[in-house]
Amino acid sequence: MGDQVVTSLGRNQSALTDFLASHNISAAQIRVDADRRRQQVGEAEPAEENEVSETVESVSVTVEASSSGRAARGRNAAAEKKAKALDKIKASKAFKKRKKNAGDDDNYDDDIAQAIFEERRAPLPGQMENCEICGKRFTVTPYSVAGPAGGLLCAPCGREIAKEREGQPKKKPRKQAGGVGSRRTIQSRMLDGDVGTKSLATLCVQTLAKNVDLAESLGDLPEHLVDKIARIFSKRRLLKPDTLPLFMQPSTEVLHIYDGAKLGHQEFISIFQVASNLKKFKVRCAVQFKDEVMDYLLSRDILLESFYLHGANLLSEEKWHEYLAAKGKTLKELQVYFTDRHFGDDTLGLLKEYCPELTRLKVCHNQKVTDAGVTAIGNISTLRHLSLELQQDLSAEALKSCITQIGKDLRTMSFKIVPDADDSVLEAIHDTCRSLVKLRITESETMTDKGFAKLFTNWENSPLEFLDLQKCRQLDAAHPRENPKEIGFCSEGFKALMNHSGHTLRNLNVHACRHISRQAFEEVFDGTKQYPELRKLEISFCEEVTDFILGCIFRACPNIKEVNVFGCMKVKDIRVPRGVILVGVPNAQGMITEGTD
Repeated sequence: MGDQVVTSLGRNQSALTDFLASHNISAAQIRVDADRRRQQVGEAEPAEENEVSETVESVSVTVEASSSGRAARGRNAAAEKKAKALDKIKASKAFKKRKKNAGDDDNYDDDIAQAIFEERRAPLPGQMENCEICGKRFTVTPYSVAGPAGGLLCAPCGREIAKEREGQPKKKPRKQAGGVGSRRTIQSRMLDGDVGTKSLATLCVQTLAKNVDLAESLGDLPEHLVDKIARIFSKRRLLKPDTLPLFMQPSTEVLHIYDGAKLGHQEFISIFQVASNLKKFKVRCAVQFKDEVMDYLLSRDILLESFYLHGANLLSEEKWHEYLAAKGKTLKELQVYFTDRHFGDDTLGLLKEYCPELTRLKVCHNQKVTDAGVTAIGNISTLRHLSLELQQDLSAEALKSCITQIGKDLRTMSFKIVPDADDSVLEAIHDTCRSLVKLRITESETMTDKGFAKLFTNWENSPLEFLDLQKCRQLDAAHPRENPKEIGFCSEGFKALMNHSGHTLRNLNVHACRHISRQAFEEVFDGTKQYPELRKLEISFCEEVTDFILGCIFRACPNIKEVNVFGCMKVKDIRVPRGVILVGVPNAQGMITEGTD
């Protein structure tokens, strides 16, 4: 049994000796070193140790000495490496810059270098690190979250920090050029007439709209720029009680509000409190412009020359009467929209007496004005501009009476949605009007092509600049393409119009006048006559318009800017001149085409 133990220990000792020899470690040298250490501390080495105990002890000391030696060498190598890194940092520009900011004291060189070293040292994925918040030891990964002080966080703490940071505004992703949103933005600009590179003034106005919270005042900007800012605010729904003061100053004489939906009656009162010199006042969507606001306006010394009110359907007719009686003597322009049943014939009857200087009158989307009110308008001899769009059907007799009395001096005349207006109205215009530059008659169902042709033949009125005859056509659901009575604005009227006013027209709208023939279009735009002033042409739903006719229009109208061809199904592949906008052609790029040829 003893021989077996000795044999086993001998094999173990031989294997251990081979292992130590393979790592260049001498067992005898280890024993000598151990004896010397014992002597230094005063320990006596036992003399009676047997061979087995000596072997075991020597193995333990060998392992301990080997481990401590490697650790010492590792520490020395790390210290040497760090020293080299610090020396390299001291020679860098970052060290010199930070030292310059800290001062020229050389005693802080090591501290500065050590700080830069710690900043640059970041644990790599796979290394161990202590969490900055909870102190827990964790393994660093590529997804480890940085803490508030610059350290790294463990996974639980990282999730908590991420939840807190979700409430902060995120950086918007960059839009890719040429996408759907980009094309729509470009087409919206084209429809607004904003083609080409934006002007500096436009860029400044748009920048202001984006940073409206930082603006304190518009200063002394020109009136047209203030109006442009107001339009952008309306488009983006930015006009609120806190942004309204940007447009108000004690010296303000002209104030245009294009979207007052977010303003209360107190905000409207504040306008008249601040802008005591107001002369021209325009507000749309003025739902809260109520009797209280009108009462305050009556209490002030403000005398308006132009009053434009849209959507104030809570304002009673009695307040209108009070205002006209008290302040109507200076009123030159009155435009009223969407007043429901609170502005009627009685109010129009007071205008002649209370508004002796009134030159412009516009009443639109009104439910109360009837033939009696239109007849009363004929008594206002100072009128130069008249526009009506009423919910009550007006008779031809009332329109003819109004035109006969004041038509001679009218510069602009607009009658929207007058289904009962017939050729007698056109005859009254032909016989009376001599100064018109703008004429609008829409949605007549009884006027005939013969009446239109007679209107523009030998008419002593000067040539028109604006004409709108949209939807003056026959309404027959059973036979829409047949028109034996030639109802509406058709071929002969179109040719007579272009002979009379073609060379001065700037804007022509014959939308849905579907009985203008292809031959009439080709005759008018045959190339022998030029229409140099025409800028905008609306020929949507004129079914005879083709690619050839459009080409003739482009050649005959060298300064045309926009042509609308919705519903013209024969327009398919037309080459559009550079700078011209063709709206309404269904294609892969959208409904708008800007010419490049």
